Amino acid sequence: MDAEPRPFTIAFVPGVTLTRWTTAWAERFPHIPLAFLPTEAGEQIIVLHEKRADVSFVRLPIEQHELSVIPLYSETPVVVVPKEHPVTLFETVTLADLASEDRVPESLTAADAVELVAAGGGILVIPQSIARLHARKDVVARPVTDAAETRIAIAWLAEWTTPQIEEFVGIVRGRTVHSSRSSQQVATPAPPARKQPPRTDARRKIVKRRKPRQGR
Repeated sequence: MDAEPRPFTIAFVPGVTLTRWTTAWAERFPHIPLAFLPTEAGEQIIVLHEKRADVSFVRLPIEQHELSVIPLYSETPVVVVPKEHPVTLFETVTLADLASEDRVPESLTAADAVELVAAGGGILVIPQSIARLHARKDVVARPVTDAAETRIAIAWLAEWTTPQIEEFVGIVRGRTVHSSRSSQQVATPAPPARKQPPRTDARRKIVKRRKPRQGR
């Protein structure tokens, strides 16, 4: 009985949506299952060095030593405020507009920070994807036009660049199934060559056909 293939493990920080990439993987390589490992910022690259994940979607900046890193997209910064806060009257704000506001502690998790905002304990500037992840009826988010953007990247151990990792990174970068660099045979052994039957003297003989009888 053949052993089941090892899952391809994807780590990811909060706010990253994987669906479009994992769907493409499942269509191209249905024989290789996927596993998922949610991480926080503090362990987003640790899981790679400990080889608990094949790739990790990280939020930059990170320590890139021994890693291959490809930036993917930028995230819009937003401020999260209580529902009745004056900021909600504007479509966008600037950092100067928020200069006199108290900030919630940066040491809190996103969920706890949004909870504190809702309770009137300060404001929170975070990536829009995380604000959406923790959206609730008693807080409002508004874009901060001059705040620094954050970036999402895909990272993996440079010395552990397997064919599976190359294929997944290709999918993330938009490589199609018809690309010359894409392979439908990742981690799939080639079928055994068909053995030709041995040639015998009988196979070399020419069998003479009888001539059909002539009608009388």
